[in-house]
Amino acid sequence: MATKRDYYEVLGVDRNADEKAIKSAYRKKAIQYHPDKNPGDKEAEEKFKEAAEAYDVLSNPDKRAKYDQFGHDMGPQGFPGGAGGFHAGGFSMEDIFSQFGDIFGGAFGNMGGFESAGGRTRRRQRRGTDLRIKIKMTLAEIATGVTKTLKIPTLVPDPNCHGTGAKDGTAFHTCPTCNGSGTVIRQQQTMFGISQSAVECPQCHGEGKIITEKCTHCNGEGVVRKEETVSFSIPAGVQDGQTLTMRGKGNAAPHGGANGDLLIVIEEVKHPELIRDGNDIVYNLMLDLPTATLGGSVEVPTISGRARLKIPAGTQPGKVLRLRGKGLPSTDGYGTGDELVNVMVYIPENIGQQEKDAIESLRGKPGVTPDESTKNRIFSKLRHIFE
Repeated sequence: MATKRDYYEVLGVDRNADEKAIKSAYRKKAIQYHPDKNPGDKEAEEKFKEAAEAYDVLSNPDKRAKYDQFGHDMGPQGFPGGAGGFHAGGFSMEDIFSQFGDIFGGAFGNMGGFESAGGRTRRRQRRGTDLRIKIKMTLAEIATGVTKTLKIPTLVPDPNCHGTGAKDGTAFHTCPTCNGSGTVIRQQQTMFGISQSAVECPQCHGEGKIITEKCTHCNGEGVVRKEETVSFSIPAGVQDGQTLTMRGKGNAAPHGGANGDLLIVIEEVKHPELIRDGNDIVYNLMLDLPTATLGGSVEVPTISGRARLKIPAGTQPGKVLRLRGKGLPSTDGYGTGDELVNVMVYIPENIGQQEKDAIESLRGKPGVTPDESTKNRIFSKLRHIFE
């Protein structure tokens, strides 16, 4: 299987490109490789699809953020409705024309997005709006993944009119202008000659039908608000701010069409003692002077509870001790991070005369004052803090 190219490379833009630059770059690529300009050229067709796939991701803030973070893998696989990767294989020519036809302003005959492979016009399917919810998760929940069941207010088809917006679902007739297709043909002179494009019917606004009497229950909208129960599983290892998508679980479209999506935004609840660093967990441990000098064991917090940690004798400030496998799992299911215990040593500020005398008795003793090699070894480990 061929390696997928970087989406920014496909469109020829840098990673900081804004929405306008991305749209302009896609338009140039699509015109360059459009089937009307390259009839029978399979390579051009593939590049045309590749550009559409890149634009689909980079023009969508949520998809772009996931792509920037995870690359083509696009995060955790197996989440209901496609929280995993985006796939070029799902793009047909008809999909491209339907989704992105408005970018071209009629420069090509089929770019209106309404013409099928056989040349027959079809009505553009309307789509409901997306719903966005925030889910708070603790580190313990992120470590294992969770299943949530929520009641969410959403728009659903009105059962009184079967989602049509017409009284009893029957008080409408076929639009005489477009004969129910929802589109009309427009001819336009372009640099490539006369082209035909299907545009939204101005009389029925793409509906294909005209309501003669509105449904009084939904006021002709075809949708009503209802509280729906939704269950979903969030995989282990998700990141703060990551958006997961449940296809078709958003609002219903007025007068029929595809539902929008449910967008689930992860909000990580900060732990009082632990700090997340990717898949690793960091804990700042303050040791007393005797334990740092003589060694011992201490209890430290972990995601799953408390654990005993062995402290070697002569532990220096800045040393990092590692609890393997005590971090968070990777979203792709491969590997688990560690807990990194960052050691600091507390030097007493207020001590009695007896303690002062005991410490004074150590002054100048072998092993108490560091030699040059010991200094270099310790400072080399701390140098990264100041760089």
